[in-house]
Amino acid sequence: MSGIEIKSSVELPSKREALSLVTQDNLKLVGELALPQSNSPKATLIMLHPLPTAGGFMDSHIYRKAANRLPALADLAVLRFNTRGTESPHGKSEGSFADGVAERLDVMAAVDYAQQRKLPNLYLVGWSFGTELALKYGPELDVLGAILLSPPLHRTNEKELLRWNDTTKKLVALIPEHDDYLKPLEAAQRFSVINHIDLIAVEAAKHLWVGENATKRVLDEIVKVVNPAKSPLPDFY
Repeated sequence: MSGIEIKSSVELPSKREALSLVTQDNLKLVGELALPQSNSPKATLIMLHPLPTAGGFMDSHIYRKAANRLPALADLAVLRFNTRGTESPHGKSEGSFADGVAERLDVMAAVDYAQQRKLPNLYLVGWSFGTELALKYGPELDVLGAILLSPPLHRTNEKELLRWNDTTKKLVALIPEHDDYLKPLEAAQRFSVINHIDLIAVEAAKHLWVGENATKRVLDEIVKVVNPAKSPLPDFY
């Protein structure tokens, strides 16, 4: 088969823009928007990264690979940014880590930016700590839903989970079989208060989604939600 094999650090064609998000408390956050090179995006992923105090940032590998692949493979816009006080190879955002509280303003700034750019069909994609932000603040934001990768449920309480029952927003959670914090059986119990969540147990996977097989599974599950016509993703471009 001819073409580029899609694996590891391959970067497919896209339009990349460095950006600065400004929060309501006047902090500047470092970010990047990746767009399809020629087509209009069908949907927009707003990526909420893992815990910055444990090494999470906008360039964490699943999010970097999403930006490298999904504009070309699935006609998606991928908006990544560093939450307050977070530093990555793209730079450091102003402010300091606020344990998921003041980060509400960071998520709002990203959604506002996407709306100002008239990007279509907004979805939050949270990974680990980022899932806490998606769960806490998603119900109040103008997004179509949220996709959760390895939710630990450390900072989200039952009252916040119940708020999703007052919405029609899509909610999907990928739960690794060997997660360090929340395995599939416990996830089913903890999320049972939400009446419309789609829980997907992923065999052999771990919290950090290490390895190309894990990466492909995560990216394909995301595409299946936001632009199903492009799923499954190909192995070659």
